[in-house]
This record gives sequence, structure tokens and C-alpha cells, in this order.
Amino acid sequence: METGKDRALLPGLRARARGTERNETGRYEPRAVVPADDGWDLPEEERLVATELRHERARSALSYNKSPDIPFDRSINPYRGCEHGCIYCFARPTHAYLNLSPGLDFETRLVARPGIGAVLERELRKPGYRVATVAIGTNTDPYQPCEAKERVMREVVEVLSAFNHPLAITTKGTLIERDLDLLAPMAEKGLLRVGVSVTTLDPALSRSMEPRAAAPARRLEVIRRLTAAGVTVRVMVAPVVPGLTDHEIEPILAAAAEAGAKGASWIMLRLPLEVAPLFRDWLEAKQPLRAAKVMARVREARGGKDYDAEWGKRMRGEGVFAGVIGQRFKLAVARYGLAQDLPALRSDLFARPPRAGDQLALF
Repeated sequence: METGKDRALLPGLRARARGTERNETGRYEPRAVVPADDGWDLPEEERLVATELRHERARSALSYNKSPDIPFDRSINPYRGCEHGCIYCFARPTHAYLNLSPGLDFETRLVARPGIGAVLERELRKPGYRVATVAIGTNTDPYQPCEAKERVMREVVEVLSAFNHPLAITTKGTLIERDLDLLAPMAEKGLLRVGVSVTTLDPALSRSMEPRAAAPARRLEVIRRLTAAGVTVRVMVAPVVPGLTDHEIEPILAAAAEAGAKGASWIMLRLPLEVAPLFRDWLEAKQPLRAAKVMARVREARGGKDYDAEWGKRMRGEGVFAGVIGQRFKLAVARYGLAQDLPALRSDLFARPPRAGDQLALF
């Protein structure tokens, strides 16, 4: 049955600990399938929506960008989709490229890319490759739950470690602690920094907004453990949700500094494409008394719209409210001894490790 673009859960399905139950059809699809009453008055067997994982053979590992408002030009995506299910995730619209929904599909129909480590090694060995920091976790989290079994991120880190390649990781996941045997030596050489995202210190709010991500206290413990291992950690107050979490900027920075973070950054809530209606629905369902205020603040910082994708504005917003957030952040960073700009990672140590059968150098 085709009735527009919105697709709800099929009868009998139930979503538990998910960011959304909506599953609107991707924007590139010409038709939508929606549940319809078949006229039979029979009870449906109830079952939970399960996470599905399929494998993709990676043809390339490094993705390049020329965006002028982000501090890296290359990244790696070990996974497509993210089981953390953060309702605000700006990466949700990328699932439409797979003919899947940016809604529930993004959280439950995941793609892993095993073997990407070998592909990455081939790319790094090309004579024309020029080294610069590679960012991982800028789209979906490389340390989401399925990494425990799939170990795709582990493959990537092993290769980058062997090549002495600079690496910046962004994550909410506790699985990063598993890889400290590789990450700590990289950090000691000046090849690594990690950003840990802390959106709120309220465990109930976090559970609602980020249903399968680590609890806030556990993320602070990740900062503590990484720091103890010699890893430079930046706390990311991201996203700042106007009217909902902006009052927590100072407490988050204080807690992160106490845990050992050396730097800090912030990003204003971004609601591109399908994310905006998903987020508005979540507000109405989970924060009905604040919904109008939150969206009013969002639009105040976005030129009257739900989102403005213009470079230079998309990360921080504009206007008086966004300016106040920026000033508060600047003052708090100074108060707690955090740096907004961390030292650049080293690129001079990059070297292609010898392989079996390679001709040895004379000197």
C-alpha cells in the first residue's frame, strides 16, 4: 500500500531501547510501504525489532573531503549505521544512500566492513600517498556494540599503528578500552588523540536520547582510563541541545577535566534532512513540556529554520543565543584548564613497514 513517505512499524513489532520507532522511507525511494489493516481480526504475535548486520566488501578505505569548516581531510568508516540510536545523529540521512530509512533502519540494519584493514594497507603503500591525520568516528561510532564481535575497528588501528600514522578517534563507546595495547603506544609517539562525546550528565535523559550508548558516568570513566594510559583526550560537548542540555556545559566540562581530559570542543545541535522530523517527534513524545522552547531556540540559532547547512554556520549556529553559548564555553574552558586547540599530531614518523619478500635497503 503506497500512501506517501512515512512508514511505521509493522503490526506485532516492538522497538525497545531505540531512538525512534519511525522508519520513513529514504528520500531517494519513489514508493513507500506502510502497514495497513487487512480486515482480519487476529492478534499479531509481538516480537522485538532485532539488530541486523550484514557485511560489505570495501573497495576503498579512506574517504576524502574538502569541507572548509572541519579540521581533517580524510576519514575511515568501519560501519554504516549505528546501534547507539542517538535521536539527534546528523549521520542518519546517510542511510538513504543504502536504500534504507534514516529512522529505525539506521539503528537496526547495520553494515560492517571486514577486511577494510587490508584495503587501507594497500592505499597507504601507494607511492603517491601523502600522510595527514585520519579521523574515525566522524560519521558513525567505530566502537558501537557490534565491534565487540566484528573487530573491524581493531583491523584499522592495527594497520595505522604499524605505519605510525596519525589518528583522531571520536566515540561514545567503551570498547575503545580494549584497544589500549595499540592506542597507548601510538599516543606515546604523538600519533593519537581521542574525543569522547558527553551530551548530558543526566542518565535518564541520556538513556532517552542515546538509548544504546554508554551512560554518562561510564563515558567519564573512559576518559579517566584513557588518560591514565597516556592518551590525550578531548571532551566533546556535542551536540548542545538548546533549551534541553545547554545548562550542562559547565558541569560537563568540570567533570571531564576532573577525569583527566586535556581539551574540549562543542557543536550546536544539527538537524539535517530526515533528522529534523525525527527529533521533533522525539521531543513531543519524551519532552512535551520543553518541545516548543527547544525548537524555538534551535530556529533562533539557525536563521528561523530547523537547520542551516551553510559552511561556517552549521557547527555553531548564529545569533545572540549561539553567541552566548560560545562565550560560556570559552569561559568554562579557561576556568577548568582545558584547551580548545590541541597540538597537531606527528606525521614525520610515518613509514611503510617491510613485507615478506621486499628487497632490503642498502642503508
